[in-house]
Amino acid sequence: MKKISRIGFSILFIACGLTLLIGCNFPTKSTPTLVFPTPNRTLTALFDPLRLSATPVVPSATVPPLPTVPVHTATSISPTLTPVVNTATVPPAATNTAGATATRVPPTSTLANRRSGTSISAQFLNVAPTIDGSWEEWNTKQYPVKAVVYGAGNRTGDEDLEASFRIGWDNTYLYIAVKVNDDKYVQNATGADIFKGDSVEILLDTDLLGDFNDRSLSSDDYQLGLSPGKGGTSEAKEAYLWYPRSKAGSLSNVVIGAEGGDGVWRLEARIPWSVFGINPAEGKRFGFALSVSDNDNPDSNVQQSMVSNVAGRVLTDPTTWGELILNR
Repeated sequence: MKKISRIGFSILFIACGLTLLIGCNFPTKSTPTLVFPTPNRTLTALFDPLRLSATPVVPSATVPPLPTVPVHTATSISPTLTPVVNTATVPPAATNTAGATATRVPPTSTLANRRSGTSISAQFLNVAPTIDGSWEEWNTKQYPVKAVVYGAGNRTGDEDLEASFRIGWDNTYLYIAVKVNDDKYVQNATGADIFKGDSVEILLDTDLLGDFNDRSLSSDDYQLGLSPGKGGTSEAKEAYLWYPRSKAGSLSNVVIGAEGGDGVWRLEARIPWSVFGINPAEGKRFGFALSVSDNDNPDSNVQQSMVSNVAGRVLTDPTTWGELILNR
């Protein structure tokens, strides 16, 4: 019994060995397929067969197609296209009526309405002069008063009657300083007659542009006389307004200072703008003339001659006066 078992076991062992040997070397046997486990999702790029192919395929669901860009040619744009401004929201440009400023306001006039007579400028005075007849405090421009406008036959020369003046202003007063060459000082008149002695006269048209061509006196035209002193420059001074007639009379609010006598006499005056009804401002213009009367006869009150800064000045015709401009 034991003998058969050993023989059978040997035969079985040999049979198994032959079977294995034949199976490994059989020429028509196909190579067994090896199966890999499913790769981790983080390693998809390594194992995805689509990425390993020669031409990778991008899923269309995740990448949108590129937008189509229109191509404009020269003929696709109209050459006559005109922009439209919305006038409801874009107001017209404002006109600058001020200037320049910080610049100051220039005289409001044109060359077409300038007086043909002498034009002078009054300088703004930061410090008011002392009204005593002296010129020591003045450094403004000096204007001549040499045009003979009355009594030429009675005037013997510059030593008989010739003058010059300076002028200034501030917000309250008009200031004048006059130097007169006069061989004999004579003033014995008062009131409305002060023009019959040595004296100064101011003509002022306060509405120059309003009645520019008016050849007769009106209520805005002023004639003011200044006496350096009755009997001498150290005596009582006087200011008298002849025109407008409705305001005629002596003025107590005009301050006058004077000095000198035979040969040369001087006068300074401080005249309130209120006398003329003027609110002064830089650039304002007025009709203006300054004149000096002379009398060399101490026995008679008479106006013998007159010189002015404006040649051709006629008292009753404002168009013959010069002009005054207020400057800073």
